[in-house]
Amino acid sequence: MFDNTDKRNLAGAKRSLIVALAAIVTACAFAFAVPASAYALETAKCTAKPNASGSSDVLGGSETRITWEGQADSSEQVKSITLTLPEGTSFGTDDARVTLLSGADLMDRERPSVEVSADGQALTFDLDEAASAGSYIRLEVYKVKFPTAGGEEQVQVSYELVDGSTKELSDVPSITVTGVSMWDGAATWLKQQDWVKKWNENTFLRLFLNPPILVSSIPSVFQGFLMALAIVLVAFPLAIPFGFILALMRISHSRVLRGIAGFYVNIIRGTPAFLQIYIAFFGLPLAGVKVPSYPLGVIVLAMNSAAYLCEIFRAGIQSISKGQNEAARSLGMTATQTMIYVIIPQTFRNVLPTMTSEFILLYKDTSLLAAVGVMEVVMYSKTIVASTGSITPYIVAALFYLVVTIPLARVVSMLESRMLGTDAGKRRKKTLKEAGVIDGDHIA
Repeated sequence: MFDNTDKRNLAGAKRSLIVALAAIVTACAFAFAVPASAYALETAKCTAKPNASGSSDVLGGSETRITWEGQADSSEQVKSITLTLPEGTSFGTDDARVTLLSGADLMDRERPSVEVSADGQALTFDLDEAASAGSYIRLEVYKVKFPTAGGEEQVQVSYELVDGSTKELSDVPSITVTGVSMWDGAATWLKQQDWVKKWNENTFLRLFLNPPILVSSIPSVFQGFLMALAIVLVAFPLAIPFGFILALMRISHSRVLRGIAGFYVNIIRGTPAFLQIYIAFFGLPLAGVKVPSYPLGVIVLAMNSAAYLCEIFRAGIQSISKGQNEAARSLGMTATQTMIYVIIPQTFRNVLPTMTSEFILLYKDTSLLAAVGVMEVVMYSKTIVASTGSITPYIVAALFYLVVTIPLARVVSMLESRMLGTDAGKRRKKTLKEAGVIDGDHIA
């Protein structure tokens, strides 16, 4: 006889068995009602051929080839396949082709007759005869150019069977495209031009004026140009007051001050700036003093320029006639007032052309910092030369130097002409002509 406890246990077991049977029936119903994704055309791969020199990257804006491969189900006879390429992607249809692969290692190839048509970004391959069931299919699209911005580019794939039904694949992997700059795109375009290929057949022109390398070097060298400007625009203003103080020490009545200033100026002017940079960048770390490259480069160039500015200012001060100093003192000015209000303004006006020339020299001396690894114009150029084997980046560096030096040299000439009174003489001669005093080149 079963007691109440046994009856309850038996009832619970029956309920559990019923629930389990219901779950099994439901699972079987779903399994037969919904076809598995494996019973359809599956993507085996979707890739693009690398087009970057020396790497496996796919660059935007450069021609490449897209290869898509897929395995059809044993019950599917594929009639057509459509590849929809990402927006902004260009491609060609002339060389596009379909290959049917078979065999144990997929080495048996068959090229079926196919009609290729394009509609916007969609490229459709229509087979004259449907592929046999279970075929392994390869599609190749040539002259593909992805957008220059790059990114994860997704190719969409759909296909049509002999019964007219169409399906779209959701397992197509994206293609990683490396973005390129406007300059790299222009360099790639130049490489494809016939006149550039003819130009580079000449060894001298290819080494010194290679158009694609010239264009692609501009962005990198421009970064060095900005660094060089950042150095000189800080170093030169620092050198001006330091050099002026040294000039005052050189002309002072104190023998100690004259000795200190003279010793500094003679040491700096008597040794190469290149050697001073080496001592600062390699000597200080050995002494336990570590200074970042940029401020250390600024300090070294400022100290070097200050020695030359000292002599410029000293010559400018001594060029002022003693009579002006005496006249100012006779008006009751102190020595300090005379220096501030009379001597210094005239000194700076007289030495302005020479100071501009010193600025040009200091800007060119920033190239010496390339020897200690500061990333300025020459260092960037050197890096590109090492990777390309062409001297063209150095030509680009020279152009960046000329952008600054030629206008400033013109300014120096104008200042010197004004100081020498050349412009005033021309204006005077014109005035006399207008008054009728001078007729042509003869005096009336």
